Amino acid sequence: MNIVITGATGLIGGAVARALKAQGHGILALSRSEGAADKARAQGFDILPGDLEDTALLRAATLEADAVIHAASPHDHKAAELDRRAIHVLLEALRGTGKRLIYTSGCLVYGETGDRAATEETPCKPLPMVAWREILEREIRAAQDVHAVIIRPGWVYGHGGGTAMMMLAQAQNEGAARVIGTGDNRWSCVHAEDLARLYALALTHAPAGSVYNGVNDGPVSLIEIARAASRAGGAQGRVTLWPLEAARQTLHGFADAIACDQVVSGAKAQVELGWRPVMRTILQEFEMTAWSDRDDA
Repeated sequence: MNIVITGATGLIGGAVARALKAQGHGILALSRSEGAADKARAQGFDILPGDLEDTALLRAATLEADAVIHAASPHDHKAAELDRRAIHVLLEALRGTGKRLIYTSGCLVYGETGDRAATEETPCKPLPMVAWREILEREIRAAQDVHAVIIRPGWVYGHGGGTAMMMLAQAQNEGAARVIGTGDNRWSCVHAEDLARLYALALTHAPAGSVYNGVNDGPVSLIEIARAASRAGGAQGRVTLWPLEAARQTLHGFADAIACDQVVSGAKAQVELGWRPVMRTILQEFEMTAWSDRDDA
């Protein structure tokens, strides 16, 4: 297949693009800068120079493609509007074709889960910063003659990327990783390479209108992750607590996302698609980072 991928040089989209390229698919990577284009070319991807704001370009490329994977986000105040515009253009171009579309949502659409693991059937109570995703999910699933699939990744890590790396940088630069709130909340996580395999399976095997959580087995408390990041950063496991109200003054809604307590199940993808997460857990990832730094010393 010839596949358009937005975000093909990001953590999620990059892993997905590499996995699909290795399977023999042609990858057309939306690249919003020359640096991103150079990075994509180096991996053997064809380049679509532009960004999510260029809806005419996105529409034209979609009409020529066999499938589209949308994994791009600016992660700023424009994220919701750009996501809405991109999905509306993609659905318009794909409607009536039966072509495949994979939309990257996220497990934060569940909000706080409590101890009962959220499944794809769990009603969504999204955090305000991602509320638009639930609305877009409904539009995508209702689109006629579009083979659409929605993937909800947990906290993604790997290749030195992901939100957890903020804590590693804090340990290295400040002498301790910072924890928003008490750190008792839990994260459901996934390695980017495991997530990429889920996308590849969903592309060819997932039924139209299906939704899959992309998380590995077992949630991990934020305090455990912070201590592991601190050890990897040479701070001997030291952490500092950042009260949620104070964190909101700097991080706004993202502070609530980091402090959100979630237990999420990835069993559906394992049962229906045969997906098996095999990469290191997030704690093991930090352990390997620490050993790598020792080896380099």
